[in-house]
Amino acid sequence: MKLINTFFIIFVFSISNLSADNNLEFMKWKKSFKKLALSNDISEKTFDTTMSNVKFLPKVIEYDRYQPEFYEDTKTYISKRTSSNKVKKGLNFYNDNVKLINKVEKEYNIEKELLLSLMGIETNYGTYVGKMDILSSLSTLSFDKRRSEFFTNELLILLKLIDKNQIDYKTLYGSWAGAFGFFQFMPSTIKNHAIDFDGDSHINLKNNFDAYASAGNYLNKMGWNSNSHCFYKINLNDKISKKYLNVSAKKLNNKRKLKYFKKFITNYENLSFIDQNLKVAIITPDKDIIPNAQTLTPAYIVFDNYEIILKWNRSLRFALAVCTLKDKIKNEL
Repeated sequence: MKLINTFFIIFVFSISNLSADNNLEFMKWKKSFKKLALSNDISEKTFDTTMSNVKFLPKVIEYDRYQPEFYEDTKTYISKRTSSNKVKKGLNFYNDNVKLINKVEKEYNIEKELLLSLMGIETNYGTYVGKMDILSSLSTLSFDKRRSEFFTNELLILLKLIDKNQIDYKTLYGSWAGAFGFFQFMPSTIKNHAIDFDGDSHINLKNNFDAYASAGNYLNKMGWNSNSHCFYKINLNDKISKKYLNVSAKKLNNKRKLKYFKKFITNYENLSFIDQNLKVAIITPDKDIIPNAQTLTPAYIVFDNYEIILKWNRSLRFALAVCTLKDKIKNEL
């Protein structure tokens, strides 16, 4: 028992020292980052006001290392996010905001069921937008070495938006990764695609008008085609080469015309209504992530629209869930 207690004390002491070391190094990082911010034309007043209470958040590092996209199998991931309850909430939100949603659909040529799906999966229709201090989250991830360059750039963009009075820094509470509002926009997305739709001279992505129109504008600019497809589940035979099986969301490789894959798909008759000359890719989202996952199943044929959703969130499962919920909502509208 004494030995166990000794090990426990050593463990706690080690964790405490690690935390103290991180906090010390973080303070050094913040001083260095201030020089970078000022050299990027961010005023010292804005920096001091917004960054004075920024802290290193160990939980953010934990979340970054352990995301649902990286451990849940496809069936579990999709079923959790496209439940009948989620569909019901989407229909209720539509009925409460029918004029706005129809107006955005017409103006940006983005189907209402797609926007409802994205909002439902991202924040459960605005009921959970995250409670993390975004400035601290982005600072923590900028300080961390894994994706420092990306998050440093996002933090600089956010500070510029604050400096220009486009965003109120006091409202910046959201996801652990720095995403904000009903559709979880990162700062670069806010800068490039967010819209003041209600005309009050501020962009408020926790406001239905600004948030919904901004999401519609973003999808429109990314090239979503309301007349095209997203994905179809397929059954593969063992004749297909592994080079055609995409397991990463970073880039879909080895695209071919749909008709090229006919000899590898045992349920190909289900795809006969699709233009056979469309270029498609095959994904097997569980392989290389889920332990003991089969090589050929589950498998999906994916189209250009699917890749648009990947630009929103680089996760094979996320894009499948969005399009699945979209279709379920469409069937009920």
